[in-house]
Amino acid sequence: MVEEVVTIDEKVTVKEAVELMNKREIGCLIAMRKGKPSGILTERDLLKRVLAESKNPKEIKVLEVMTKPLVVGKPNMDVEDAARLMFKMKIKKLPVVDDGRLVGLMTLTDLVRVQPQMISIIKKLSAKEVAPKRMKKVIEYYIA
Repeated sequence: MVEEVVTIDEKVTVKEAVELMNKREIGCLIAMRKGKPSGILTERDLLKRVLAESKNPKEIKVLEVMTKPLVVGKPNMDVEDAARLMFKMKIKKLPVVDDGRLVGLMTLTDLVRVQPQMISIIKKLSAKEVAPKRMKKVIEYYIA
């Protein structure tokens, strides 16, 4: 789990969010409302909800295009349970929240890279049901 998660206020413009993502060379930001995580802004959100819809990133707010409600994990969550949750919810990034406070971010790629036993778990999950399209690249690269 990455403990230093980059966050942004949900009321800033998408342009500001993109500038921060580019500066930090990251693919997502956790949107915050009054110090608590309220959503996630991913590259996919930007492609689907800004670029594909020809919205002006200088005018639109993160709140309008971020993914919400936020699916979160707990710090004491077993990695297998985290993988199951990510697979079930069709997400590749899982913010970790403890008592309403953001404490980290876990990605499917990190799980597979760091936890070799995750390969067999992911294989079992993908055998039971079709892997979500967004996860196929990770699964094919690391597992197939």
